[in-house]
Order: sequence, then C-alpha cells, then structure tokens
Amino acid sequence: MARKTSDRDTRRRRGEPAKEDAGEAGRPTREDLLSFIGANPDRATKRDIAKAFALKGEDRAWLKDMLRDFEDEGILQKRSNRLIVPGSLPAVTILDIHGRDPDGGLIGRPTEGGDDAPAVSIRPSRSGSGPAAGIGDRVLARIFRAEGHGGLPVYTGRVLKVFEKTREAVLGVLRQANDGSWRIDPVERRQPELFVEPDARGDGKAGDLVEVEPLRSRRYGPQHGKVIAVLGSLDSEKAVSMIAIHAHEIPHIFPAAALEEAGDAGPATMDGREDWREKPLITIDPADAKDHDDAVMAEPDPDPANPGGVIVTVAIADVAAYVRPGSALDREALRRGNSVYFPDRVVPMLPERISNDLCSLREGEDRPALAVRMVFSADGRKIRHGFHRVMMRSAAKLAYREAQAAIDGKAAGRAADILDPVLRPLWDAYAVLKRGRDSRKPLELDLPERKLLLNPDGTVDRVHIPERLDAHRLIEEFMIQANVAAAESLEQKRQPLLYRIHDAPSLAKQETLREFLQSVGLSLARGPQLRPSQFNQILDRVRGADNETLVNQVVLRSQSQAEYAPGNIGHFGLNLPRYAHFTSPIRRYADLVVHRGLISALGLGKDGLTREEEGRLEEIGAMISAAERRAMAAERDTVDRLIAGYLADRVDESFDATVSGVTKAGLFVQLPQYGADGFIPVSSLGDDYYVYDDVRHAMVGERSSRGFQLGDRVEVRLVEIAPLAGAMRFEMLTAPRPMPRATRSYHKARQTARKAADSRRRTGTSSRAGGRKGRR
Repeated sequence: MARKTSDRDTRRRRGEPAKEDAGEAGRPTREDLLSFIGANPDRATKRDIAKAFALKGEDRAWLKDMLRDFEDEGILQKRSNRLIVPGSLPAVTILDIHGRDPDGGLIGRPTEGGDDAPAVSIRPSRSGSGPAAGIGDRVLARIFRAEGHGGLPVYTGRVLKVFEKTREAVLGVLRQANDGSWRIDPVERRQPELFVEPDARGDGKAGDLVEVEPLRSRRYGPQHGKVIAVLGSLDSEKAVSMIAIHAHEIPHIFPAAALEEAGDAGPATMDGREDWREKPLITIDPADAKDHDDAVMAEPDPDPANPGGVIVTVAIADVAAYVRPGSALDREALRRGNSVYFPDRVVPMLPERISNDLCSLREGEDRPALAVRMVFSADGRKIRHGFHRVMMRSAAKLAYREAQAAIDGKAAGRAADILDPVLRPLWDAYAVLKRGRDSRKPLELDLPERKLLLNPDGTVDRVHIPERLDAHRLIEEFMIQANVAAAESLEQKRQPLLYRIHDAPSLAKQETLREFLQSVGLSLARGPQLRPSQFNQILDRVRGADNETLVNQVVLRSQSQAEYAPGNIGHFGLNLPRYAHFTSPIRRYADLVVHRGLISALGLGKDGLTREEEGRLEEIGAMISAAERRAMAAERDTVDRLIAGYLADRVDESFDATVSGVTKAGLFVQLPQYGADGFIPVSSLGDDYYVYDDVRHAMVGERSSRGFQLGDRVEVRLVEIAPLAGAMRFEMLTAPRPMPRATRSYHKARQTARKAADSRRRTGTSSRAGGRKGRR
C-alpha cells in the first residue's frame, strides 16, 4: 500500500524547512522529541509523547509523521509499542551488580550483552523502602536513560526485585592425578583447572560432579578450590544434564510448600463448568509425552450461510484451577518460567502431581479445561470464536505418527476406531485452515531439527531427524489460531495481558542481510514495512540449490528474538497483528497468565488475574523471557556435551561438516549427522592472512582471495575434544575456495588489519597477534 503523502513530505521535496525547524510555536523540535524518548523509555508511546508536549488535533498528525520519519531514518525503532533508541536498554532489565562508583553507589550491567553492554548506576527508591541490593546480586530494575558527555547515553536504574543469591562457585569433576593430587576438571570451556587439597574435597570421590568455591591466593602457581557440594557421580544417568542445570542456575528442586500444595490438590468439580465429556476431543502428542495439555476436534459448520466452513475446538488443561495467584505453586512456577527439556530428563515447571496427573488430559478421565470454539470460512478466515470453561474426557490418546498413519491408510488400534468420526474431520478442517495460513504467508524457514536417542545409561545411541508430518502441522496451526483467539478476546475486553511479540529485523540487520544476499546474487527490497513474504520469496529461490542451507541460516540470524511483554507490536514471523501464548499452561507461565486473564475478562470464575498481577506484567514478562533464553542455552549445552562424549574415542578421524559460524577468531563447523558444533582456529587455516568479512559471513585470504563461507560443505579432522565442556577442535582438510567479489565490510576489515600489522611492526610485536596466520 502506498504511503500517504504528508505536508511534511511535500515541504521536504520543495527543500523547505520542517515546521518545527521553521520555529512554529507549540511544537517540540527534533532534539526535544529524541531527548524525551531517550529519558523516558517507559513513557514513549505515541500517546505518551503527545500528552507530554500537549499536542492535539493537527499537531498529533504532525507528531505521527515525525515519529515515522525517525523510524525510516533508523534513529528510533519500536519495541512493545514504544519507541526506543536502537541499542538502548529496555525499560525493565535484569542486571548483575558488580561494583560501586566513586560515590559508593552500586553499578550493574545487563546479564545479556557481555562486556559491551552499558553500565547502569543503581539509585535508591524515593521512599527508601525498595529492595536492598548489594555487590554480587542479580536484580530486576527499571531503567532510566539520560544524555551524558558527548551525547552518549547514561543509564540509571531502580531495583524492583532482588533474585535469590547464589554462591560464587564453579562446576567440575573431581579427579585424582597420577601423582596423588586432587584436581577439578572444568565443565566450562574457558574455566581453568583447579587444584584441591585433600582436606578441602569434603565427601567428594573421584568422578563426582562437584560445586567448587575458588580460593583466593597471593602465591603464584595453579589456583586452588574447595568442594562445597557433591552433586552426584558423572557415571550416573542424567549427569550431563545436571551439569547444565547447575551451570545455568535452573531451579530443579521444588520447595516443600509447593509439593504440599500439589499433594493436597484434588480433582476439579463441575461447579461453574459446562459438561463437554461426550465431545470427541482427542490428544495428539509425541509418542513419549507424559503430560497432555491440549485436545482437539473439528466438524463441518452446519450453518448454510457458511458453505464449506468448519468448526475447530481446542481444549487446554485448566491449570489456573490448581495454581492460584500468590500460592507457593505459583511463586515457584514463576521462578522457573517454563519447563526445560533435556535429551535425558525434563525439569518441569509444575510438580508431577499437577503436570502429569490432575491437569494432564488423560484418555477416558474427567479433566477441567479452558476451551475455545472457532468458526472458519471455506477460505480459512476465522469468523468468530468463543471461550468456555468445561469438564472434558479425552476420547483417545494418539501419537503424531499413529494419527498420520491412519490418514495415510494404515490405521490400527484406537486410531482405526476413530478414523472416520474424528480424524478425517480434523484433516478436512486443517485443509481449510491451511488456506488461511497460505494467504497469511508467515516466515517459512527450512532448518531440520535433530533429536538425540539415548541408551539406558544416558549416553548417545544415535542422532535422529524426525520426519515433519501433516499431523504436526495440523496441531501447530490449531494452536496458533487458539492463541490468536485468546489475544483478540482479551483485547476486546480491555484486559491487560502478556503478548508473545516478535519484532521485525532491525534496520542494521536488514542492511547486513541485504549486503550478504547481493554477494550471492539475491536481493531484498528496501522499505520500512518489511514482510515475511519477502523472505519467503528469497528462500523459494534457493530451494534445492547448493546455498539453500546458507541462506536459511543467514535469514534466521537476521531475525529478532521473540519475547513476552504487555505492549503489543505483533508477531513478525507468524505475520500476525496480535498473538499470545494460551495453549501450554502446564509448561509455560505466560500461558497461565493468559488463562487467568480470560477467566477474569469473561467472568469464568474467581481464580482469574489479580490487580497486583496486572501491575507486574512488565516485570513478569522480563522474568519469563529471561527464563526461556536460559532454558534454550542449557538445552544446547547439554546436546553439545552428549555429542562430545559420543565422539570422544574418534580423535584423528575425518568428518563431513558444514561451516555453521564465522568469527574473527575462526570458523565453527557443524557435523550434520550429529548436529554438534566444533571450532577451527583461524591460525590453523593455512598459509595466508585471513580477514573476517562479516557481511559475507566469510573468512577470506588476503593474498589468494580464497576462503571459507557460512554454509560451505567441508571435510575436517577431529584433533581435540573436551567432553565435559562440550568442546571440540577441528582441523580443516578442504582447500579454500575462490570467494565472490569483496564487500565494503571486507575492505574495511582488511584496512584495519593492515593498520594493526603496521603498528605491530613499529612496536616489534608478533605478526601472529589476534590469532591469525602470519604471512610466510
């Protein structure tokens, strides 16, 4: 749709000054607007800004044009319906307190962002009654931005919550060396080996996974440590995931109060519920699923005004009936944020009494549910929907492959009994919803998932790539539509909620992607309104080509990370204007919050969202978003360790690999058959001076113009492995290939490298500084 030409655009074409530059009274200047937005990140919606500057009528239209121009120019970007300066901190952020300033005030740094993240000065609350924090604490803080020297941002923060303290300890495996000394083999890649005196190992035995407190020493030599906790034997099952649980501080032991509440809970009653026990709702899940939180059914719409339409019903476990706001169960669920799924275990958000029993939609058993009934037209457009609090009884429990086999003509067992009355109507309804999905055109990345299949002792048996079935797609699309319906109902009732938001790629990432695509003969149109369909067109062009994996990976890396927030900006990847998580309250706290919101907004009971929770939604969103990222990192680390252990006896063997990452320090390569990554230092790549080209995601030899690029298929040799750390080092066997034309990024990096080399020559330092191969 063409952008409407504004009076501001007309003035620009004529070369006339903008109205605010012309000194029009009553309107803020560009500097005024940017200063306000920077200083008030929590009050930076269009409405907030208009109110702050008392803008009304035509002045509001002028403000809309100004803010849109700021976005087009990359000066501002939207986050949760608020405008922010790119690269600035969110209004609510998790910080680690690491020191004090000269005046004695606390200094914190965001937990994500590394050493490049800006420091935040912690200021006390006005009343003096806020949470007291100290050095070493992790806190949730409200952030305030101001302008410092040279226009650089200065951040201050006010503590909202102090998280539970953890000891400054490291993890490792206790080992007795040949000389009789005791040592700690590290489980983190950058962690040094520690020595342990015999009287400092406590009850630890050789092979135990232990928590160690590093000891401060003024003498030279290896660092020493003291065992403060024995976590179990490394030879036991599930030891590898236990490393990740402790390394990422994932809560895994339920407090006694939470277990007591779960044990005292009894079956829900029919009080205030509709009786849906005769409806043919069924569950379709992975074959090894232990909790079942969603059930589905479908039927043709009998309304003659909706020919070809369907009615889809999704029923979700009513967790809110058991987990009440402020209870011990609720506090622990919020602390965990979500269940964490490792190859060898699950760390659940809720105790098994709740997750696997009372709330699990078991076949043939009465269970409470919150259900949505949705009516779709023949073209897949949702016409209307309604929510119901019900008592249901699952008619069947099927695995994905079992349901798919029945549809494919190989029905057996329970699937054969319900093929015609239940399964075929489900697949007919999916065909209708798929038309709507195809019209919506969400982002369609093609990156296969790998699943580790383990032996009884917890070691890897093999790596499996599960087939993507229509049964998976059916459940996924039904859940998406139920999530959309939840967000719409809450908005219609003006009920505060947690949205699942996914921002469009930032302008900087768009430009980097655009330059990369040009280097492989593709293009991405410029414009402020980027759509997922534009990415899909690119992915379609490379389908089946040699660079298909490369382009899919780079497009994925250009995307923003999804998160939870009370302000809506839509979901870019799904191409939806509003979206919330409703369908998995057993394993995600965000869904439980949405359930409570629906109960309150629709008058479905007295156990809905409280006023206190509504006031904390921003804080809750930040906490569970961080918990989600923590879970993803822990799951990834566990897979790396399991695969490293699986390959530990194959040092010096060669493997087919794919370049999965490129950095200044070297190349990451992935073994496709195992899904694990290893590293090749740039110093080992060959007899050339390699320069990192971040646009092409490549390492290019300065003399030869040959190199390696993200997505390249190569042959590598395994030269070193550290199973406990999940680290593998490889040597490149494939010769570098001619690279496409150089980008501006490459020339800039090359110029920087030359300056560094000149500097080293002047100072007499080594030409191998930085890890790159020196010229020969």
